Amino acid sequence: MEEKELYDLRFPLGEFEAPDNISPDLRKKWIADISEFPEKMISITENLNIEQKNTRYRPGGWTLKQVVHHCADSHINALIRFKLSLTEDAPTIRPYLEQKWAEMVDGLNDDLTPSLQMIQGTHNRWTQVLEAMKEEEWKRTFFHPEHNAEFVLDEALGLYAWHCRHHYAHIGLALGIR
Repeated sequence: MEEKELYDLRFPLGEFEAPDNISPDLRKKWIADISEFPEKMISITENLNIEQKNTRYRPGGWTLKQVVHHCADSHINALIRFKLSLTEDAPTIRPYLEQKWAEMVDGLNDDLTPSLQMIQGTHNRWTQVLEAMKEEEWKRTFFHPEHNAEFVLDEALGLYAWHCRHHYAHIGLALGIR
């Protein structure tokens, strides 16, 4: 009998599944994930050498440097999506081609500093927005044309909190840290 992998390397934490009920306490936990992410990323990447930065977390996956640069790209888009949703009625957001962005010159740069600075600034501002949101604002939405679906902000918060933990786990996996 063939032995199965304990988990999918693409999703070391499993795929995101939104709970049926998103409580204020759960949102606080997710906001803490967003708030704490920059320092965790700095801590896990600050002493990486060039070889480690160019290590892939799984065969065919991104290098660790691409993961860091992707988080900067993704999370600035997330902040913008939240701000659009809070200031417009069900805006249609602009998707982007993550894989192609990861292959651009800035996604292949060995210097993580600019992306880590972007993550720090973005998460600082994003946390301010999240902590100031009123209960009714969590039900505001945006439309994602790539998925042909509407996303509710409280569920989007959970997805992005998972995204932080997910990519941090990729880096830890590649470095042998669990």
